[in-house]
Amino acid sequence: EDVDIPSRRVLITGATGLLGRAVFKEFNENNWNAVGCGYRRAQPRFEQINLLDSIAVHDIIHDFQPHVIVHCAAERRPDVVESQPDAASQLNVAASGNLAKEAAGVGAFLIYISTDYVFDGTSPPYKETDTPNPLNLYGKTKLEGEKAVLENNQGAAVLRIPVLYGEVERLEESAVTVMFDKVQFSNKSANMDHWQQRFPTNVKDVATVCRQLAEKRMLDPSVKGTFHWSGNERMTKYEMACAIADAFNLPSSHLRPITDGPVVGALRPRNAQLDCSKLEMLGIGQRTPFRAGIKESLWPFLVDKRWRQTVFH
Repeated sequence: EDVDIPSRRVLITGATGLLGRAVFKEFNENNWNAVGCGYRRAQPRFEQINLLDSIAVHDIIHDFQPHVIVHCAAERRPDVVESQPDAASQLNVAASGNLAKEAAGVGAFLIYISTDYVFDGTSPPYKETDTPNPLNLYGKTKLEGEKAVLENNQGAAVLRIPVLYGEVERLEESAVTVMFDKVQFSNKSANMDHWQQRFPTNVKDVATVCRQLAEKRMLDPSVKGTFHWSGNERMTKYEMACAIADAFNLPSSHLRPITDGPVVGALRPRNAQLDCSKLEMLGIGQRTPFRAGIKESLWPFLVDKRWRQTVFH
């Protein structure tokens, strides 16, 4: 039987990760022929590619001839980047530049996923034209990755996004969902950061933006350069934890707000809010309210299943 394969082809790196899975699903369900690649967790669903292997990268791009490449793969944990700077730079900078060069070689539109951590957080909200000043090595490597991409591929796009959450395979996959156990186990008090202002963003919304950007580009070659997307609810981790507790009718009195700046680990920007008006003016964007999105993401991890009745009926 002839299977009708869509003619628009998209390649997604990091398709096994939190964002990559959502991007793959979004394109796949909207009449794109999507191929995902990953590394450690790739098989059997995705192609296994080491992005540091330039021959393997060249081969998959030349074999598949994608119209669009969404580059989600990155080392995105700031504390890991600080402890393994060379490996992080290889993936976030060198591999990104090489991918951009290969994309240009087949005329593919590359969307490089970057971060709000390219900014120092002192004068938000940040427009695409504002001067970056990353405080930590993660932000520096992602900014260098942006430059490597745009130097190797004039037609590429950079999409900066903030902290992500969504349908996780493990709670540790997101800095937002990882708090759920502290919320659920209310027998011991938990300190929660109430200093850094964050804008939690659902991966489904970012995936929609990537697809809309790709489809807009297919019609208009001037769609390129740097873009920002973000949720619009400003919350500290303490406020997110309280909202999570509220969404599941769980107590929150054991959560303690800590208003001092963090002392350990990589430096974080206080408030790196992104101005998203450039994409909004193109008619691109989608925002899931935090409470709805977090409930959908976390209910499989609810320990006391009795709560489910009250939440879903």
